[in-house]
Amino acid sequence: MSSIAFRELRINDQIRVLSVRLFDDANDEALGIVPLAEAQQLAQQRGLDLVEVAPQAQPPVCRLMDYGRFKFDALKREKEARREHNANRLKEMKLRPKISEHDFQTKYGYVRHFLEEGDKVKLTIMFRGRELVHQEIGRALLERLAEAVKDVAQIERNPLVEGKNMIMILNPIAKRQPRGGAGNHAQDPQPQGDAEAVPSLGNR
Repeated sequence: MSSIAFRELRINDQIRVLSVRLFDDANDEALGIVPLAEAQQLAQQRGLDLVEVAPQAQPPVCRLMDYGRFKFDALKREKEARREHNANRLKEMKLRPKISEHDFQTKYGYVRHFLEEGDKVKLTIMFRGRELVHQEIGRALLERLAEAVKDVAQIERNPLVEGKNMIMILNPIAKRQPRGGAGNHAQDPQPQGDAEAVPSLGNR
């Protein structure tokens, strides 16, 4: 039963064929090709549902199962799969090496917010022209951010230059916390007021 991908299936009196290839999920028994009426009667006798799982087959394949339980388990697996998928989200924050202090503080607020929500964050320093010669500026920015969020994140990937960008990845220490109700559909809130300012490096 666990191998059947969930979808709404025809069951019991909804099935309209002459005969079916029948399986019993309770004991994994193959009952062969039987008339539809006999399959429906057998389902009633065993207190199960007759479920059409492969309508395109000749004859269609049906299973004897507790359809309500099957549907519940399938939806639960889908929900867990979605939760696992969301837990692996990767946010990206781009910065310029000559970023202003105000912009840096704003982006820091977003980065902290993402990490506290359980998201990984990819930090990208974008160099232009001769800026690439001064990679130490970008590295200092990344190290400054990593230090500022070390209470909620750890470095998964150290700063590495890829083309004209320098990239570092931060991994949240805490697991993603489930959001409730309408919050699942809302955009990320403005976090500037939620985080303390990061001490300045002295030059921008």
